[in-house]
Amino acid sequence: MLAFLKERSYDIVRMFLYQVAIAIFGISLAIATGSKSTSTDLVGYQPATLQIVTSVFSIAFYLFLVCHLLWEIGVKDANRISENPTKPSRLTGLYMGLAASSLNFLIAVFITLGNFLSHIPFFGTLGAGAVTAGLLTEGLYMGLLAIRVNDVPLNSMWFMWFVIMIPMILSSTLAYIAGTREFCFFKPKK
Repeated sequence: MLAFLKERSYDIVRMFLYQVAIAIFGISLAIATGSKSTSTDLVGYQPATLQIVTSVFSIAFYLFLVCHLLWEIGVKDANRISENPTKPSRLTGLYMGLAASSLNFLIAVFITLGNFLSHIPFFGTLGAGAVTAGLLTEGLYMGLLAIRVNDVPLNSMWFMWFVIMIPMILSSTLAYIAGTREFCFFKPKK
C-alpha cells in the first residue's frame, strides 16, 4: 500500500488540488448567485435554482477533470497491465479516488461525531469546525448542500458528507477502467 501511495502520490495530490480549485470556484459561484437573491432582474429563475445549477456545473467540471486525468493514467497503464497482470490493478482508479477523498472522509467522520455526540462540548465544537472545513474543501457542493428537506438543510445531515464523495470515487474508478481498455468517447482527430 505504501508503494502504491508513493508511486501515485503526484496524481492523488493533483486530484485533491483539482477539488480545492473547483471548491473555490463553487464557493464564488454560490456567493454570486446568492447575492442575486434580492434582485428582480432574473426573470423566471429562483436564486436557489440558480445556486443549484451552478453547483451542478461545478461538480460536472470537477468530475470531468478527474475523469480525464484517470483516463490518461489508465491508458498509460494499459500496457503494464497486459504484460504483468499483478501490477497495476484494474482497481487503481478506485484506490486513487479513495486516497484523494481521505480528507473528505475524515471531515465526514468528524461531522458525524459532532452530530451524534453534540452533548459533549469537544465533539460539538469538532463537528462545527468540520462543517466549516467541509464547506471550504467541498465548496463545489455548496449549492446542493443548501437545499432544504423538511426545512433542514442537507449540510446539517451527517450522511450527506459521505454521499457527496461517491460521484468522484465512482467516476475515477470507471475512468481508469475505460482508460485501461482504451475506450474513448470521442475519436481523436488524425
